[in-house]
Amino acid sequence: MRYGIVIEKLESNYSAYVPDLPGCVATGATIEEIQQQIKEAIAFHLDGLAEEGLPIPQPTTLCEYIEAA
Repeated sequence: MRYGIVIEKLESNYSAYVPDLPGCVATGATIEEIQQQIKEAIAFHLDGLAEEGLPIPQPTTLCEYIEAA
């Protein structure tokens, strides 16, 4: 499965979250680090859901960019 993520630049680092997996978040000092951290967070989150016998949410988030006028 392929989940969309949102990466936000903060004052001193980055944070990321997965809209389709509420509570699945990560932080990192660089873009590369945050990508690795959120990938691990997704795997951990999905493992936890499976272990609890909960359904695995299907990815539904679409990611697009809009040019500001």
